[in-house]
Amino acid sequence: MVDNVPSVVAAEILLVDDDENYAFLTQQAFRLAKLIANLHHVKDGKECLKFLRRQPPYSDAPVPDIVLLDLDMPVMDGREVLAEIVSDDALKHLAVVVLTSRDEHAEILRMYQLRCSSYVRKPVEFDKYVDVIKKLADYWLSVVMLPTRAPFISHKI
Repeated sequence: MVDNVPSVVAAEILLVDDDENYAFLTQQAFRLAKLIANLHHVKDGKECLKFLRRQPPYSDAPVPDIVLLDLDMPVMDGREVLAEIVSDDALKHLAVVVLTSRDEHAEILRMYQLRCSSYVRKPVEFDKYVDVIKKLADYWLSVVMLPTRAPFISHKI
């Protein structure tokens, strides 16, 4: 046994997207990219905030390392969610990556003004989507130091 070998710790990812197809595609993208991650999914902004605040039925929810946030959702959209997260002292440290099909300059500017961590456009083609998810995870889970945990290895060895 080697004492200096870091243990592999799964990343906790919260996907906030009302589109079940994209939720499935994201799950498959994580699997195909061989990422070690627990992908949690909620369908709207209100559920997202319950998850993040560990309110029922999410009392045992982990603190996510990354929140992947869609913008256009019913009940409470991604803009409202991001505004809530950055105004909440208990949540504003979280990395929030806007993952959306929108690419209007005004929308991108608005999300950065609301303090999103990154803004990523969802590609339409599945193989490109897998590549984007892999690059996103490589950056956020291998390069960036997150306040939610110590550095860890994000890919299977």
